[in-house]
Amino acid sequence: MARAEAPAGSAPVGTMRVAVACSPRPGEAVEVEVRAGPGETALEAIRRSGLLERFAEIDLSVQGIGVWGRPCPLDTPLRDGDRVEIYRPLAVDPKEARRLRATRPPRRAR
Repeated sequence: MARAEAPAGSAPVGTMRVAVACSPRPGEAVEVEVRAGPGETALEAIRRSGLLERFAEIDLSVQGIGVWGRPCPLDTPLRDGDRVEIYRPLAVDPKEARRLRATRPPRRAR
């Protein structure tokens, strides 16, 4: 996973370290560490990360977010060490993907 610092001068230095992660496209993952102030929300950390400007395909009005794998609203207050994740919409419903795999013939061992 690519790891980067937030753009210089993007915000005043805070007291907490927070990571913001996303996978804008299949096979690509990015994580940016940002400094956050007390009471900062997930949305503020995402904006501070610069990922919205870097990846135009991120649309927070459609995509969900979470902290450490647990879905949460954009106004969730963060704590030191949190990892905010921006979720990409699913290409295929997981139940449908399992159904499709079950209908395929089994793979032969080599």
